[in-house]
Amino acid sequence: PATHTDVGGGTGAASWAVAGAWGGAATTVLDWAEPALELGRELAEASGVPGLREARWERARIGAALELAPADLVTVSYVLKELTARARTELVDAVAGAGQAVVIVEPGTPDGYARIIEARERLVAAGLTIAAPCPHSAACPIATGTDWCHFSARVSRSSLHRQVKGGSLSHEDEKFSYVAATRFPTTPAPARVTRRPQIRKGQVLLELCTRDEGLDRSTVTKRHGELYRAARNIAWGEPWPPEGTA
Repeated sequence: PATHTDVGGGTGAASWAVAGAWGGAATTVLDWAEPALELGRELAEASGVPGLREARWERARIGAALELAPADLVTVSYVLKELTARARTELVDAVAGAGQAVVIVEPGTPDGYARIIEARERLVAAGLTIAAPCPHSAACPIATGTDWCHFSARVSRSSLHRQVKGGSLSHEDEKFSYVAATRFPTTPAPARVTRRPQIRKGQVLLELCTRDEGLDRSTVTKRHGELYRAARNIAWGEPWPPEGTA
């Protein structure tokens, strides 16, 4: 993306992720909390990353009546949970209208997943195509109240982080739910691993969300050869099968 708007970006965590993935996107961070914006500016300046140091940090009320300039990428990270139901729908409609690609992230809880599903439906209704994590733009195959789609990222903890949170480990596993949608053509994965793979003697058990079969359980054994070797290295949240092994 050449341009990126981080809605409700606070200190700019999503902008750091965008800078890490693509480098030079022209980023604008929008948030209502001036202290967060000021800290974000300081961190960006100290980063030495050109894309972050050149970012614009602007105060804006997030939610209803937010006007957004067109952007190649719009991110909304851990924001929907802070809004009323009406403000959530208006915000999703606004980012759907402004972004060529939209990425929305929420905590990986049942409530966070429910907000992601609500946003996903509005993005599809606005004409966007789901790029990830779903392998399709049809309805989510998870029956309401039976489960929720979420993933996990391991985050390193500094000594200060451990002290503040009362933890002893050098890391924590952050659970999150997300949706990525685009207005340009994409090729979603044939399937995605929706739980941590279970490695057994001579086999790997995979929980999958598939393009054609909905939710599926697949057992990959040694007799699958290259596919079995790939299964032993696949991670929760990754596409399946890996490119070149189908």
